[in-house]
Amino acid sequence: MEQIISTLVYTGLGLGVFIIALIVMEVATKFSIRHKVVEDGNIALAIVLASVIASLGMIISSAIQ
Repeated sequence: MEQIISTLVYTGLGLGVFIIALIVMEVATKFSIRHKVVEDGNIALAIVLASVIASLGMIISSAIQ
């Protein structure tokens, strides 16, 4: 039971950091990332965003372990 609780705590922590980082990225840019990717179809920005998401995931994963 202790391992399940530990896993849930670390999952919540990782998701929290991840969401905060995405909000900071949205605020730091002069344009809406969602608008550019979804409505304008900016594939290059979508690829950059995907690489940032993957990088954040690896950093958070290694920090938790």
